[in-house]
Amino acid sequence: MKKIVLITGATSGIGEACARKFAQNGDKVILTGRNQVRMTAIADELKAQGAEVLTLMFDVRDREAARQAIESLPAEWQEIDVLVNNAGLALGLEPEFEGNSDDWDGMIDTNVKGLLTMTRLIVPGMVARDRGHVINMGSVAGDAAYAGGNVYCATKAAVKALSDGLRIDVANTAVRVTNLKPGLVETNFSNIRFHGDEERAANVYKGIKPLTGDDIADVAVYAANAPAHVQIAEVLILATHQASGSVIVRK
Repeated sequence: MKKIVLITGATSGIGEACARKFAQNGDKVILTGRNQVRMTAIADELKAQGAEVLTLMFDVRDREAARQAIESLPAEWQEIDVLVNNAGLALGLEPEFEGNSDDWDGMIDTNVKGLLTMTRLIVPGMVARDRGHVINMGSVAGDAAYAGGNVYCATKAAVKALSDGLRIDVANTAVRVTNLKPGLVETNFSNIRFHGDEERAANVYKGIKPLTGDDIADVAVYAANAPAHVQIAEVLILATHQASGSVIVRK
């Protein structure tokens, strides 16, 4: 049975990979993001492959814009089966006492408050229908802080707590909640973290074969298609030579 899957931050990285994998799985996909050009290009490509795709242009940090976008969905797209709360970012790698407050706001408003906004807008419908699945994009960074990770790690620890809390809140329904926790994934993540410094970003993945967006998307699709009585609550996904957020063996 086709699912309706809404993915935030679907214009690059893990979000784009999830859009492609769910579309390949035969699901109807709602792409959301801030980059209209990329979103249109991805949607056109998926449609050419036979997928059913809808796009919504908004920033998850803008609660009112998010609300208007969800309320604008055509009737046949409103019963969302899977919400992938993927939109998120890291900014900076400074010590906490030297951090940039604008970077802090960007991470907290996107990674935590944006996730909460989407959950608040979509999960009530899932509860009313007694079916649905929320897949939150956490991180190994949410398990323990690493040098310079302070606020980013805190936001991903919050994703874990919010995922656990939501799972408790919907335990009397058939709604499932999954927290995916990737380690090193080679996307534009580090370019954004270092404000476009490509050389510094490339060094993050030097000497190790990192995960790809497809690797994480594979797990998301697997979790969403587990039997109805199975809830994949949490998955930690690391590159082979990464043991934790701070232990990485490079060659």
